[in-house]
Amino acid sequence: MSRVEVLIVGAGIAGASLAAEVAGRRRTLLLEAEAQPGYHSTGRSAAFWHEGYGGPLVAPLSRASRPLLEAGGYLSPRGAIHLARAGEEIDLVDGVTARPLDRSGLEQRLPGLAPEWTHGADEPSLADIDVARLHGDVLAAARRAGGEVRTDARVAGANRLADGGWMVRLEDGGSILADRVVNAAGAWGDVIAQAFGVAPLGLVPKRRTMVQLRIGRTGLARLPLVVAADGSFYFKGEGDSSLWLSPHDEIDCLPCDAAPEEIDVATAIDRFSHVVDWPVEAVERRWAGLRTFTPDRVPAIGFAADCPDFFWCVGQGGFGIQTAPAAARLGAAQLLGEGEVPAGVEAGLYDPARFSGAA
Repeated sequence: MSRVEVLIVGAGIAGASLAAEVAGRRRTLLLEAEAQPGYHSTGRSAAFWHEGYGGPLVAPLSRASRPLLEAGGYLSPRGAIHLARAGEEIDLVDGVTARPLDRSGLEQRLPGLAPEWTHGADEPSLADIDVARLHGDVLAAARRAGGEVRTDARVAGANRLADGGWMVRLEDGGSILADRVVNAAGAWGDVIAQAFGVAPLGLVPKRRTMVQLRIGRTGLARLPLVVAADGSFYFKGEGDSSLWLSPHDEIDCLPCDAAPEEIDVATAIDRFSHVVDWPVEAVERRWAGLRTFTPDRVPAIGFAADCPDFFWCVGQGGFGIQTAPAAARLGAAQLLGEGEVPAGVEAGLYDPARFSGAA
């Protein structure tokens, strides 16, 4: 039976980033239920750094993460164009820099734009994130610092020890002694909590559909992210004649290996057809991923109100990758009781105790 100081359950971007922060300071084991880390969410992301994405309470984590992402070379410029119809407002988080676009300005950026789109905004700071390299690098950093990453390792149950800490049982019959447990299990976060006898937070997994379309025009590779003000779609260039499109759906579902539904793919394409007159030649790929939210849609990072040895790092929704560097530093500072909280980040905003009445 192995013994560690920190056991992190879930090796997606949240758990892996936190492991990279703590492995050099505490004996750390990162458990992943699947054969490869990041299988359900991180590995299916069309990730970009979008300053206001997630709202004003998430923005501090995004802003604190940007310098760290830039330093690692994980960002590449993309920019965003927000589209609105007559009477619609473009709601941006305070502090986000954007330039208004009238109909003429939109037509210059998006030839073939449908008449219903009357105004918009240009947000130049949006950037693509090299998700695969970022995730691989934090996993490698955790290993270099002495941490262990174990895949195909599913938690079956746990018992809290009389003197503190946990005896964690795995489905393969193995067991682990851990002083502290971090729940970074994403959509399975409440399931893991219940296995440890900890009150669930009420996490809600939601399915998001993505399709890659081949389009009958060229020059799309650096097409900005195009976002509807009403939240009904977004798309961005992928290749010279292809783009990634989502109907921006959030469909409640159980934790699962999410797969796209035909109706959602059709909805995405129909919405796209009402934006520009670009011919769709083929659906080249389709996939779905899980985005998991807390009840107030703000991440939960901190110790469980009902258990001092159980730490939450969940509820990253669709903004988990762009907030991961700062969230990991915040989590490490709280988990270990040492280190600095990132500048501009207020730890109390993310305290899981807010869901228990104990905050």
